Amino acid sequence: MNHVRKSLLVLLTIVSSINICFAADKNINTQLATYTKVRVSEFDQISAERKQELQKLATYISKQLAAKQPVDLLFICTHNSRRSHIAQIWAQTAAAYYNVPMVRTSSGGTEVSAFNPNAVAALQRTGFNIKKTTDGSNPIYQVEYSSTAKPMTAFSKKYGDALNPKQSFAVVMTCANADKACPYVTGASLRVATHYDDPKVADGTAQESHVYDNCVKQISRELLYAFSLVKG
Repeated sequence: MNHVRKSLLVLLTIVSSINICFAADKNINTQLATYTKVRVSEFDQISAERKQELQKLATYISKQLAAKQPVDLLFICTHNSRRSHIAQIWAQTAAAYYNVPMVRTSSGGTEVSAFNPNAVAALQRTGFNIKKTTDGSNPIYQVEYSSTAKPMTAFSKKYGDALNPKQSFAVVMTCANADKACPYVTGASLRVATHYDDPKVADGTAQESHVYDNCVKQISRELLYAFSLVKG
C-alpha cells in the first residue's frame, strides 16, 4: 500500500505541475511561452546577491496581494529608452505567466528620449507583438504578450509623468546612473536596485543584436524569478 500511495503522490505532483504550466502558457503567446520556459530553466545563473534584491520585490508583491491592494511597479533608467522599458514589459508578462493578479507596471527616466528601436527589435525576437502607433521623435508603441490581454503602451517619459504611480508603489532602478541621480523617489514604498549593463554600447556594431538579446535574457530571467517567488 505504501508503494501505491507513493506512486499516486508522484503522479499527482506531476499532473499538478503540468496543469500549472499549461495555465501559464495560456496567458502568453506560444513563442513567448517557449522563450519563457528557457529563461525559467536558467534561474541558477542568477547570483545570490541579485536573488536577494529580487526576493525583496517578490515579498513586496506578496504583501500587497495579501492586503488585497494593487501592485504598482515603476522601473526607472536614465533615458527610459532600453532597460526600463524591457523590464516594465517583462514584469507585466511575468505576472501573467505566473497568474499574479492586480499588477500594473510602468517605466520612466530622469530624462526623455525615445523607446529605442534596437530594444523594440530585441523584444520582438522573443515573441512580443509590437506596433508603432505614432511617428515623431518619441513614438508610441503598443506591446502585446497575448492577443487576449490589453496591450501595454510604451514611450519615453520622465518617472514623475502623470501616467506613472504617485504613491504606494515599488521602484526598481535598472541602471546605476539613474540610481545615483534619484536618491529619493517620492511616494515609493520600496526601492530595489537591479542594475543592468547598457546594451547601447553595441549600437551600430556587428554585436548589436547579440548584446541586446543578452540584455533581454537577463532582465526577463530575473523578473520571472521574482514572480516565481510570489505567494498568494
